[in-house]
Amino acid sequence: MSRQLLPVLLLLLLRASCPWGQEQGARSPSEEPPGEEIPKEDGILVLSRHTLGLALREHPALLVEFYAPWCGHCQALAPEYSKAAAVLAAESTVVTLAKVDGPAQRELAEEFGVTEYPTLKFFRNGNRTHPEEYTGPRDAEGIAEWLRRRVGPSATRLEDEAAAQALIGGRDLVVIGFFQDLQDEDVAAFLALAQDALDMTFGLTDRPRLFQQFGLSKDTVVLFKKFDEGRADFAVDEELGLDLGDLLRFLVTHSMRLVTEFNSQTSAKIFAARILNHLLLFVNQTLAAHRELLAGFGEAAPRFRGQVLFVVVDVVADNEHVLQYFGLKAEAAPTLRLVNLETTKKYAPVDGGPVTAASITAFCHAVLNGQVKPYLLSQEIPPDWDQRPVKTLVSKNFEQVAFDETKNVFVKFYAPWCTHCKEMAPAWEALAEKYQDHEDIIIAELDATANELDAFAVHSFPTLKYFPAGPGRKVIEYKSTRDLETFSKFLDNGGVLPKEEPPEEPAAPFLEPPANSTMGSKEEL
Repeated sequence: MSRQLLPVLLLLLLRASCPWGQEQGARSPSEEPPGEEIPKEDGILVLSRHTLGLALREHPALLVEFYAPWCGHCQALAPEYSKAAAVLAAESTVVTLAKVDGPAQRELAEEFGVTEYPTLKFFRNGNRTHPEEYTGPRDAEGIAEWLRRRVGPSATRLEDEAAAQALIGGRDLVVIGFFQDLQDEDVAAFLALAQDALDMTFGLTDRPRLFQQFGLSKDTVVLFKKFDEGRADFAVDEELGLDLGDLLRFLVTHSMRLVTEFNSQTSAKIFAARILNHLLLFVNQTLAAHRELLAGFGEAAPRFRGQVLFVVVDVVADNEHVLQYFGLKAEAAPTLRLVNLETTKKYAPVDGGPVTAASITAFCHAVLNGQVKPYLLSQEIPPDWDQRPVKTLVSKNFEQVAFDETKNVFVKFYAPWCTHCKEMAPAWEALAEKYQDHEDIIIAELDATANELDAFAVHSFPTLKYFPAGPGRKVIEYKSTRDLETFSKFLDNGGVLPKEEPPEEPAAPFLEPPANSTMGSKEEL
């Protein structure tokens, strides 16, 4: 063979060994082109499958939002996300914010297990396989603070009294860990908790002089606050060490005011307090006689700290939904109600006497000791409740109708504001008309926001339940397609669907927008 032909043949052999249409050394489609710059929108990196790797290499702290253009929650987050990026950039905090259009970048959405929008993930030091889920607030300052506590210290090291007093004086809630050995594992646990408790400012010290100045002789976590008693101490168990669960409960309990007024700013913290019993005092704050009751309410609160959260509701403010939940009118004020968030059971004072520190204390003790029966919300039975094809049920006639052993009763539990309930209303009316001549079948509905039941609680809308004729108080929950044809098959088959029917409504295709996507805190795919 000619020596001149040998290089040509070798080149042809090398090309032949490569996949069709790809020359040796060609880059993978998922790799970024050399020298490519990552585009930005409003200070946010716009990533794709081609540029994520480059971003991870260039930015050691990278928060990535997976969003969908049609997602209402993503649209609400967008200005806050950009504002957070600007705040952090102005501070020269070493962290970068980015975003990925999930539906357009399906490979990335699947790689990181994205099932709802928006989903945010935090990448450290280019680690692509183990990002941290973002668990912080959705406002600019909350996002910025969550990131600050990950790229910087989550607690300030305090060396002297001046530094400690400056920290305490600068915030409403300050937590200082007094540890004799800062290398102890309890300190690591304390710092980990500080990363996520964004509504409090954290410090720590090992200085003996600071122990002495604050009257401490052993490891203690101290909560300083500019209200109520001003300070609360959590002693670290010398044998067992720091129990994070106990410390978290302590901080949540003692960071709440003894009495909190309910409004749009405080509602989230009230429900996040992990205190199951809430005592509500309904007052008209424009009336001096009502305002005078607040002193007795506050006087009763300390002995129930951690057991009962004391809340004031102003009936002339924008709190109609709270009144409705307890079945009250504004004219009922002043009055007390206690609710257990776990059971949703509601309690009212039996005697209806004046609201004083003594009567409040007695009422709380009676409820906690099981001496007061809960009450159920119920509307009055309408005179024409059984005159329409769809029968109207309330708490007071539910048991008699639903558990009638001679009838098969199909009930829709709804909320007047529920979009899904409104959408299925025509099918429910049509079903009632279709079976109105069947003496053993009743189609009914119950407003579950105004009527409560002993038999069970309703937590979502619409909820459909079938009560078949016969003894035993049997209840079957319907979970299939909400249309006339499927409803009819369900009734004709004695409360079950023929086997060829799917057991539940089919899920939406992956990465397509759901109907009514503005409900909830995230939007599922």
